[in-house]
Amino acid sequence: MRIIPAIDIIDKRVVRLEQGKFDKEKVYAENPILIAKNWKEKGATLLHIVDLDGAKIGKPINLDVIGDIAKVIDIELGGGLRSESDIENAFKAGVKFVVIGTSAVEDESFRINLVKKFQEKIIFAVDAKDGKVAIRGWKEVSDKDALEYIKELENIGAKRIIYTDISKDGMMEGPNFQVLKAILENTNIKVTASGGVSKIEDIKKLKEIEGNGLDSIIIGKALYEGTIDLKEAISAG
Repeated sequence: MRIIPAIDIIDKRVVRLEQGKFDKEKVYAENPILIAKNWKEKGATLLHIVDLDGAKIGKPINLDVIGDIAKVIDIELGGGLRSESDIENAFKAGVKFVVIGTSAVEDESFRINLVKKFQEKIIFAVDAKDGKVAIRGWKEVSDKDALEYIKELENIGAKRIIYTDISKDGMMEGPNFQVLKAILENTNIKVTASGGVSKIEDIKKLKEIEGNGLDSIIIGKALYEGTIDLKEAISAG
């Protein structure tokens, strides 16, 4: 499985939040480009970048520094990308994949058009809380069932989702294995697991369900807190 380090950006700094709460922010580094270089040196081939400023207001804010990171290593970018022009600007900045959340949840025709136009370059974020899809930087929870939404995405030809259990994100408690298994058993879409991976044992346990369509893992806080070593994680995956 591919191990994808996460870099969350606020004010051009590397931060992590607990459960997406902006009042529970911890700054880990002032220079995300140096962090990106570090993860690449340790074996990463793709980074998961979240423009948290962008997620908060609904428009990308940090594309300048994100473009500099894209010169170092391939990246998938999420956070505030809610229009086709924003998405095209991200690609122009050098982003390899764009992660879409809120705008796709709220607008069926928009997500259909994105799949037709950009195909596998679009990854859909499915951020769930108590089984429902969260939107707007996790500040709101929709009435859309997460598994049903994933099935809808599969039906329109989406190739990949990133599934995040918000209750697990940044809590260092392990992923929601039960829900991930349910997704893999009920769909054929490629899945990246995100949220809660805190130790090598979590990766090994996720590895057991890799054959069902889970082929990558995003790791954030555990790398910054030192509970997972990236090289060891890549070997375990």
